[in-house]
Amino acid sequence: MSSEKNKPGRALFLDRDGVVNVEVGYLHRIEDVAWVPGIVPLCRTAMRLGYRLVVVTNQAGIARGYYTEDDFLTLMEWMRAELRKEGVEFDAVYFCPFHPEHGVGEYKREHEDRKPGTGMLRRAEREFAIELGRSVLVGDRCSDIKAANDAGLRQAFLIAGTEDGACAGDYLSIGSLAEVEDWLTREG
Repeated sequence: MSSEKNKPGRALFLDRDGVVNVEVGYLHRIEDVAWVPGIVPLCRTAMRLGYRLVVVTNQAGIARGYYTEDDFLTLMEWMRAELRKEGVEFDAVYFCPFHPEHGVGEYKREHEDRKPGTGMLRRAEREFAIELGRSVLVGDRCSDIKAANDAGLRQAFLIAGTEDGACAGDYLSIGSLAEVEDWLTREG
């Protein structure tokens, strides 16, 4: 057991919109939050298996001026508190408020954190001593898959039906978060 403690950590990276909460388009109000079925059991299982839970989310709504960074942070505090009641604790929530085309003012620019960039994954690697090659990502966009592949993650999962066609790269298409939970339980 002591040798396990000395190993670098691993993470379950979760996109937010469409993975943690139901996609509603630029979510920023508590009354619009609905949880994706299976998110709580998936997170509990991952925590039990020693995965850190890290949210990595592009937030183009901030870039476009639909809501502020403070609005996002307030909503995330509420979401984290609600999940905490269910025994789920996110280790970190990373977000990218920039968009190179649709951003307004200071938010109109490219940034390494914006998926498919790997900036948020690499930040978790540094801040939590995460071994990316032992980590997993669940996303709902091809940009999530590209970020996971480019960062060398062990496995990427794509929620089926969220993209018009297949994504480039290596991933498993899933119909539910229960499939990821089963994979984690089998694969460790």
